[in-house]
Amino acid sequence: MDKQQRNGMKPSILMEQNKQIFTKSEIKIYHYIQSSKQQVIYHSLTELSEASGVAEATVLRFFRKLGFKGFQDFKFLLAQEVSLESAPNNDGTFIEKIRNNIVEAVEDSYEVVDTGELNAAVDAIDASDDVVVFGIGSSGIAGLDMQNRLMRIGKQISVVTDPHFQVMRASSMNENTVVIAISLTGSTKDIIDTVEIAKEKDATIIALSNYMKSPLTKFADHVLLSSAKESPLDSGSLVSKITQLFLIDLICTGLTIKNYRKAEKVKMEITESISSKLY
Repeated sequence: MDKQQRNGMKPSILMEQNKQIFTKSEIKIYHYIQSSKQQVIYHSLTELSEASGVAEATVLRFFRKLGFKGFQDFKFLLAQEVSLESAPNNDGTFIEKIRNNIVEAVEDSYEVVDTGELNAAVDAIDASDDVVVFGIGSSGIAGLDMQNRLMRIGKQISVVTDPHFQVMRASSMNENTVVIAISLTGSTKDIIDTVEIAKEKDATIIALSNYMKSPLTKFADHVLLSSAKESPLDSGSLVSKITQLFLIDLICTGLTIKNYRKAEKVKMEITESISSKLY
């Protein structure tokens, strides 16, 4: 079935219409999705695979049989269906809702931070003179913020947001390189392809993601989790960015404490240098 044929059709109806041609493994995926729509739109590919009890390759074949490019393509339409089915909630203003979502996301992220992984990540970054951040879209913006923060304490890192440049940069890495891969879903294909190359070059991989189990974290030496799972309809939301920046702030603060005297000296020099830029 091509995209034109499924255009406008609810995913649940599409699955129902094709149920007769599903294999036994695909029937498992079908039953899980139908019974857990609200959970599925927040799953990574790996989580859906484990929850339905089938291999990731089988999950991908299932969605392609239905005419989708992959899980993310399907999940976008499923999120629309779930949104339409949900009763509107008019309690409170949108200002209060946004505030509550942000506060909850930061508090939840605080709860899932693994201190051991954080310290290990800080030590790896501190020990390396070749630190590279990979991020695409809003995750790339978070990476640029990290570069700005670390530059102010004298730690130089590079940020690569173009997928082609990422591949070229990864190809020249070695065991002394530290890669910070930022991906909320942990399923961005360009990031995963690049990180796989970096791993083959023996680079140390630090993943910043919302999902412990995802295609990205399979290659990670250290995983730092945030907690602001977004549906495909909310992709790039401020809440998600804030949880990424929360993790970045933890790393940068850890590095500042570890190199306090140098960091304070560089901060003072930068402040003096840019003071002439202010009226």
